[in-house]
Amino acid sequence: MKKRNDDFVSGKSMIGRDRTFPIVNGILLVIVMFVTLYPVLNTVAYSFNEGTDALRGNIGLWPRKFSLDAYESILADKAVYQAAWISASKTVLITLLNLFWTSMLAYTLSRPEYVLRKFITAVMVLTMYINAGLIPNYLLISKTLNLAKSYWVYIIPTMFSCFNMIVIRTYIAGLPDALVESARIDGAGDFRVFWQIIFPLCKPVLATVALFVAVGSWNSWFDTYLYNGGQKELHSLQYLLKMKLATTQASANAAKTSAEALKTQTSTTPITIRCAITVISTVPIMVVYPFLQKYFVTGMALGSVKG
Repeated sequence: MKKRNDDFVSGKSMIGRDRTFPIVNGILLVIVMFVTLYPVLNTVAYSFNEGTDALRGNIGLWPRKFSLDAYESILADKAVYQAAWISASKTVLITLLNLFWTSMLAYTLSRPEYVLRKFITAVMVLTMYINAGLIPNYLLISKTLNLAKSYWVYIIPTMFSCFNMIVIRTYIAGLPDALVESARIDGAGDFRVFWQIIFPLCKPVLATVALFVAVGSWNSWFDTYLYNGGQKELHSLQYLLKMKLATTQASANAAKTSAEALKTQTSTTPITIRCAITVISTVPIMVVYPFLQKYFVTGMALGSVKG
Protein backbone atom coordinates (compact mmCIF):
# COMPACT_ATOMS: atom_id res chain seq x y z
CA MET A 1 0.00 0.00 0.00
CA LYS A 2 2.81 2.35 0.86
CA LYS A 3 4.47 1.59 -2.48
CA ARG A 4 1.26 2.48 -4.31
CA ASN A 5 1.03 5.76 -2.47
CA ASP A 6 4.65 6.53 -3.31
CA ASP A 7 4.00 5.71 -6.97
CA PHE A 8 0.86 7.90 -6.92
CA VAL A 9 2.77 10.84 -5.42
CA SER A 10 5.61 10.33 -7.88
CA GLY A 11 3.13 10.29 -10.75
CA LYS A 12 1.50 13.52 -9.55
CA SER A 13 4.89 15.23 -9.29
CA MET A 14 5.76 14.14 -12.83
CA ILE A 15 2.45 15.50 -14.12
CA GLY A 16 3.13 18.75 -12.28
CA ARG A 17 6.55 19.03 -13.91
CA ASP A 18 5.05 18.25 -17.32
CA ARG A 19 2.59 21.10 -16.87
CA THR A 20 5.15 23.50 -15.49
CA PHE A 21 7.62 23.19 -18.37
CA PRO A 22 5.28 24.46 -21.14
CA ILE A 23 4.26 27.42 -18.97
CA VAL A 24 7.85 28.42 -18.14
CA ASN A 25 8.91 27.81 -21.73
CA GLY A 26 6.06 29.96 -23.03
CA ILE A 27 6.94 32.81 -20.68
CA LEU A 28 10.59 32.71 -21.71
CA LEU A 29 9.65 32.70 -25.40
CA VAL A 30 7.38 35.71 -24.91
CA ILE A 31 10.23 37.58 -23.17
CA VAL A 32 12.67 36.70 -25.97
CA MET A 33 10.11 37.76 -28.59
CA PHE A 34 9.59 41.11 -26.89
CA VAL A 35 13.33 41.72 -26.50
CA THR A 36 13.78 40.90 -30.20
CA LEU A 37 10.85 42.94 -31.52
CA TYR A 38 11.19 46.02 -29.34
CA PRO A 39 14.20 47.56 -31.19
CA VAL A 40 12.45 46.98 -34.52
CA LEU A 41 9.16 48.54 -33.42
CA ASN A 42 11.00 51.39 -31.70
CA THR A 43 12.86 52.16 -34.93
CA VAL A 44 9.58 52.20 -36.84
CA ALA A 45 8.06 54.53 -34.23
CA TYR A 46 10.97 56.96 -34.50
CA SER A 47 10.74 56.95 -38.29
CA PHE A 48 7.10 58.07 -38.13
CA ASN A 49 7.74 60.70 -35.47
CA GLU A 50 8.19 64.44 -35.98
CA GLY A 51 11.88 65.39 -36.14
CA THR A 52 12.39 67.87 -33.31
CA ASP A 53 10.13 65.92 -30.97
CA ALA A 54 12.19 62.79 -31.65
CA LEU A 55 15.26 64.55 -30.26
CA ARG A 56 13.63 64.50 -26.83
CA GLY A 57 13.86 60.70 -26.86
CA ASN A 58 11.75 58.36 -24.73
CA ILE A 59 9.68 57.16 -27.69
CA GLY A 60 8.40 53.65 -27.12
CA LEU A 61 6.40 51.50 -29.51
CA TRP A 62 4.26 54.31 -30.92
CA PRO A 63 5.24 57.74 -32.34
CA ARG A 64 4.53 60.66 -30.00
CA LYS A 65 3.88 63.14 -32.81
CA PHE A 66 2.99 61.28 -35.99
CA SER A 67 4.69 62.62 -39.12
CA LEU A 68 5.63 61.35 -42.59
CA ASP A 69 8.24 64.05 -43.13
CA ALA A 70 11.19 61.67 -42.95
CA TYR A 71 9.74 59.39 -45.62
CA GLU A 72 8.68 62.35 -47.78
CA SER A 73 12.19 63.79 -47.54
CA ILE A 74 13.72 60.51 -48.73
CA LEU A 75 11.15 59.56 -51.38
CA ALA A 76 10.96 63.08 -52.84
CA ASP A 77 14.32 62.49 -54.48
CA LYS A 78 13.73 60.86 -57.88
CA ALA A 79 17.18 59.30 -57.74
CA VAL A 80 15.89 56.97 -55.00
CA TYR A 81 13.70 55.10 -57.50
CA GLN A 82 16.54 54.62 -59.97
CA ALA A 83 18.78 53.44 -57.13
CA ALA A 84 16.05 51.07 -55.92
CA TRP A 85 15.84 49.57 -59.43
CA ILE A 86 19.62 49.11 -59.53
CA SER A 87 19.63 47.40 -56.13
CA ALA A 88 16.63 45.18 -56.91
CA SER A 89 17.88 44.12 -60.34
CA LYS A 90 21.40 43.36 -59.19
CA THR A 91 20.10 41.43 -56.19
CA VAL A 92 17.95 39.21 -58.40
CA LEU A 93 20.70 38.66 -60.98
CA ILE A 94 23.41 37.99 -58.40
CA THR A 95 21.21 35.53 -56.53
CA LEU A 96 20.21 33.57 -59.65
CA LEU A 97 23.70 33.47 -61.15
CA ASN A 98 25.35 32.66 -57.83
CA LEU A 99 22.97 29.76 -57.22
CA PHE A 100 23.41 28.43 -60.75
CA TRP A 101 27.20 28.49 -60.99
CA THR A 102 27.86 27.61 -57.35
CA SER A 103 25.45 24.64 -57.35
CA MET A 104 26.87 23.30 -60.64
CA LEU A 105 30.41 23.34 -59.28
CA ALA A 106 29.20 21.89 -55.98
CA TYR A 107 27.63 18.95 -57.84
CA THR A 108 30.82 18.38 -59.84
CA LEU A 109 33.01 18.38 -56.73
CA SER A 110 30.60 16.05 -54.92
CA ARG A 111 31.06 13.24 -57.46
CA PRO A 112 33.58 10.62 -56.26
CA GLU A 113 34.57 9.71 -59.84
CA TYR A 114 36.00 13.20 -60.43
CA VAL A 115 39.69 12.68 -59.65
CA LEU A 116 40.59 16.36 -59.15
CA ARG A 117 37.76 17.17 -56.73
CA LYS A 118 39.91 17.10 -53.58
CA PHE A 119 42.66 19.25 -55.10
CA ILE A 120 40.23 21.86 -56.49
CA THR A 121 38.27 21.94 -53.23
CA ALA A 122 41.48 22.49 -51.25
CA VAL A 123 42.56 25.34 -53.54
CA MET A 124 39.16 27.02 -53.24
CA VAL A 125 39.05 26.65 -49.47
CA LEU A 126 42.51 28.20 -49.33
CA THR A 127 41.11 31.40 -50.86
CA MET A 128 38.81 31.73 -47.83
CA TYR A 129 41.84 32.04 -45.53
CA ILE A 130 44.26 33.95 -47.76
CA ASN A 131 43.14 37.27 -49.24
CA ALA A 132 45.33 39.66 -51.21
CA GLY A 133 43.55 42.65 -49.70
CA LEU A 134 41.49 45.60 -50.84
CA ILE A 135 44.02 47.33 -53.11
CA PRO A 136 44.89 44.27 -55.29
CA ASN A 137 41.19 43.45 -55.49
CA TYR A 138 40.41 47.00 -56.59
CA LEU A 139 43.19 46.95 -59.22
CA LEU A 140 42.01 43.61 -60.54
CA ILE A 141 38.40 44.69 -60.97
CA SER A 142 38.92 48.27 -62.11
CA LYS A 143 42.14 48.03 -64.15
CA THR A 144 42.60 44.43 -65.29
CA LEU A 145 38.95 43.49 -65.82
CA ASN A 146 37.94 47.09 -66.58
CA LEU A 147 34.62 46.71 -64.80
CA ALA A 148 34.63 50.05 -62.96
CA LYS A 149 31.95 52.57 -63.94
CA SER A 150 29.70 49.81 -65.24
CA TYR A 151 26.71 47.84 -64.02
CA TRP A 152 28.59 44.54 -64.39
CA VAL A 153 30.94 45.38 -61.55
CA TYR A 154 28.05 44.38 -59.27
CA ILE A 155 27.41 41.07 -61.06
CA ILE A 156 30.57 39.38 -62.33
CA PRO A 157 32.73 39.42 -59.14
CA THR A 158 29.85 37.98 -57.08
CA MET A 159 28.68 35.11 -59.30
CA PHE A 160 30.45 32.52 -57.15
CA SER A 161 30.98 31.93 -53.44
CA CYS A 162 33.35 29.30 -52.07
CA PHE A 163 31.55 29.06 -48.73
CA ASN A 164 28.18 28.58 -50.43
CA MET A 165 29.72 25.94 -52.68
CA ILE A 166 30.91 23.95 -49.66
CA VAL A 167 27.47 24.14 -48.04
CA ILE A 168 25.70 22.96 -51.21
CA ARG A 169 28.31 20.27 -51.90
CA THR A 170 27.86 18.87 -48.40
CA TYR A 171 24.10 18.74 -48.92
CA ILE A 172 24.44 17.01 -52.32
CA ALA A 173 26.88 14.47 -50.87
CA GLY A 174 24.14 13.40 -48.45
CA LEU A 175 21.72 12.50 -51.25
CA PRO A 176 21.44 8.79 -52.22
CA ASP A 177 23.87 7.77 -54.97
CA ALA A 178 21.18 5.47 -56.36
CA LEU A 179 19.38 8.51 -57.77
CA VAL A 180 22.32 9.40 -60.00
CA GLU A 181 23.08 5.80 -60.92
CA SER A 182 19.51 5.04 -61.97
CA ALA A 183 19.38 8.20 -64.08
CA ARG A 184 22.62 7.28 -65.84
CA ILE A 185 21.31 3.78 -66.52
CA ASP A 186 18.38 5.46 -68.28
CA GLY A 187 20.84 7.37 -70.46
CA ALA A 188 20.85 10.76 -68.70
CA GLY A 189 23.99 12.87 -68.97
CA ASP A 190 25.61 14.84 -66.17
CA PHE A 191 23.82 18.10 -66.96
CA ARG A 192 20.42 16.38 -67.15
CA VAL A 193 21.08 14.53 -63.89
CA PHE A 194 21.98 17.79 -62.21
CA TRP A 195 19.13 19.87 -63.62
CA GLN A 196 16.26 17.35 -63.37
CA ILE A 197 17.22 15.31 -60.30
CA ILE A 198 19.80 16.99 -58.06
CA PHE A 199 18.72 20.61 -58.46
CA PRO A 200 15.04 20.04 -57.44
CA LEU A 201 16.14 18.02 -54.40
CA CYS A 202 18.38 20.88 -53.25
CA LYS A 203 15.54 23.36 -52.65
CA PRO A 204 16.14 23.65 -48.87
CA VAL A 205 19.85 24.43 -49.10
CA LEU A 206 19.41 26.57 -52.22
CA ALA A 207 16.74 28.65 -50.48
CA THR A 208 19.10 29.15 -47.53
CA VAL A 209 21.99 30.18 -49.76
CA ALA A 210 19.66 32.41 -51.80
CA LEU A 211 18.67 34.27 -48.64
CA PHE A 212 22.32 34.81 -47.67
CA VAL A 213 23.27 36.04 -51.13
CA ALA A 214 20.20 38.27 -51.53
CA VAL A 215 20.65 39.95 -48.14
CA GLY A 216 24.34 40.53 -48.79
CA SER A 217 23.69 41.98 -52.23
CA TRP A 218 20.80 44.17 -51.09
CA ASN A 219 22.76 45.62 -48.17
CA SER A 220 25.94 46.19 -50.18
CA TRP A 221 27.05 49.79 -50.67
CA PHE A 222 30.85 49.70 -50.52
CA ASP A 223 31.14 48.36 -54.08
CA THR A 224 29.25 51.42 -55.31
CA TYR A 225 31.53 53.65 -53.25
CA LEU A 226 34.65 52.08 -54.79
CA TYR A 227 33.69 51.63 -58.42
CA ASN A 228 30.60 53.70 -59.25
CA GLY A 229 30.69 56.64 -56.85
CA GLY A 230 30.79 59.12 -59.71
CA GLN A 231 28.09 57.39 -61.78
CA LYS A 232 24.79 58.66 -60.41
CA GLU A 233 22.73 56.41 -62.69
CA LEU A 234 24.50 53.35 -61.19
CA HIS A 235 24.15 54.23 -57.51
CA SER A 236 22.63 51.49 -55.38
CA LEU A 237 19.85 52.25 -52.92
CA GLN A 238 22.03 51.57 -49.89
CA TYR A 239 24.74 53.92 -51.11
CA LEU A 240 22.24 56.67 -51.93
CA LEU A 241 20.54 56.38 -48.54
CA LYS A 242 23.91 56.47 -46.81
CA MET A 243 24.78 59.68 -48.66
CA LYS A 244 21.34 61.06 -47.76
CA LEU A 245 22.00 60.36 -44.09
CA ALA A 246 25.43 62.00 -44.28
CA THR A 247 23.90 65.10 -45.91
CA THR A 248 21.20 65.31 -43.24
CA GLN A 249 23.79 65.00 -40.47
CA ALA A 250 25.93 67.75 -42.04
CA SER A 251 22.89 70.03 -42.30
CA ALA A 252 22.02 69.38 -38.67
CA ASN A 253 25.58 70.23 -37.58
CA ALA A 254 25.45 73.46 -39.58
CA ALA A 255 22.08 74.32 -38.07
CA LYS A 256 23.55 74.36 -34.59
CA THR A 257 25.41 77.57 -35.41
CA SER A 258 22.35 79.49 -36.58
CA ALA A 259 19.11 80.04 -34.70
CA GLU A 260 17.32 80.81 -37.95
CA ALA A 261 18.61 77.65 -39.58
CA LEU A 262 17.56 75.69 -36.55
CA LYS A 263 13.95 76.68 -37.14
CA THR A 264 14.07 75.04 -40.56
CA GLN A 265 15.31 71.75 -39.13
CA THR A 266 12.08 70.82 -37.39
CA SER A 267 10.50 68.39 -39.81
CA THR A 268 13.40 65.94 -40.16
CA THR A 269 16.45 65.21 -38.06
CA PRO A 270 19.26 62.67 -38.47
CA ILE A 271 17.60 60.24 -36.07
CA THR A 272 14.28 60.17 -37.96
CA ILE A 273 16.05 59.99 -41.32
CA ARG A 274 18.24 57.14 -40.05
CA CYS A 275 15.24 55.19 -38.78
CA ALA A 276 13.27 55.80 -41.99
CA ILE A 277 16.26 54.59 -44.03
CA THR A 278 16.44 51.47 -41.86
CA VAL A 279 12.76 50.72 -42.43
CA ILE A 280 12.95 51.33 -46.19
CA SER A 281 16.04 49.11 -46.48
CA THR A 282 14.58 46.29 -44.39
CA VAL A 283 11.09 45.99 -45.87
CA PRO A 284 12.09 44.13 -49.09
CA ILE A 285 13.99 41.46 -47.15
CA MET A 286 11.09 41.09 -44.71
CA VAL A 287 8.74 40.54 -47.65
CA VAL A 288 10.95 37.84 -49.18
CA TYR A 289 11.90 36.00 -45.98
CA PRO A 290 8.50 34.35 -45.22
CA PHE A 291 8.62 32.54 -48.56
CA LEU A 292 12.03 31.04 -47.73
CA GLN A 293 11.50 30.45 -44.01
CA LYS A 294 10.19 26.89 -44.37
CA TYR A 295 13.40 25.89 -46.18
CA PHE A 296 15.79 27.89 -44.01
CA VAL A 297 16.12 25.63 -40.95
CA THR A 298 16.24 22.45 -43.04
CA GLY A 299 18.85 23.89 -45.35
CA MET A 300 21.06 25.05 -42.49
CA ALA A 301 20.87 21.66 -40.76
CA LEU A 302 21.32 19.42 -43.76
CA GLY A 303 23.80 21.64 -45.59
CA SER A 304 26.01 22.40 -42.62
CA VAL A 305 29.72 21.71 -42.93
CA LYS A 306 30.67 18.45 -41.28
CA GLY A 307 34.03 17.72 -39.79
